[in-house]
Amino acid sequence: MDTSLVQATANAVAPFVNSQRLSVRQRKRWLEILFSWESNNHYQVFDQNEHPVFEVREQGKGLGNLIKRLVMGPLRWFTADVESLAQQRALLSLRKPFRFIFHRLDVATPDGTHLGAIQKRWTWFRRKYSVEDASGQEVATLFGPVFRPWTFKIRMAGSDQEVGLLQKKWSGLGKELFSDADNFWIQLENIENPQLRALLFSATVLIDVVHFERAK
Repeated sequence: MDTSLVQATANAVAPFVNSQRLSVRQRKRWLEILFSWESNNHYQVFDQNEHPVFEVREQGKGLGNLIKRLVMGPLRWFTADVESLAQQRALLSLRKPFRFIFHRLDVATPDGTHLGAIQKRWTWFRRKYSVEDASGQEVATLFGPVFRPWTFKIRMAGSDQEVGLLQKKWSGLGKELFSDADNFWIQLENIENPQLRALLFSATVLIDVVHFERAK
């Protein structure tokens, strides 16, 4: 791989080296909650010590973007940026193309270096996502048990052993009843590769949009 691409990848995933457990909290204004008004997704991310570390913002403005959200809902295409709060710089660029069924999220550095992707797979009843590296090879899976709709088990490719967990948390009575604001936490302490940690973290955005975002 070109030296510049290696450096771009290293810079993007370096902040995830110490990210053993992350809490991802969707931010909603009270006007959105009270009037069911949909705006671009915005998440704040905290580490295991409850320190804010990242911010995720869905991009797009104007009437066309609003109509796309209202009409297409979870099927819509979008891009989102992940920023390091400590370094005040962009880390990742997330791109969700339009999909009816097999939803996908491509993950890249801000300059466009491809890091990998999250790809929904066909199953009869359960939910399954493949985590692909930059070459398109499956390196891990996210597996949702039938009777645990808020939980996704993280497994390394070719193994049934659970090495981590992505789970929706209770957001509070007001938000759960009147909005689609969701909170998640993701356990990564048994995963050593920072690039895989970055991809699994990015999967939270796709899973929130596909499974928990309600069209108003």
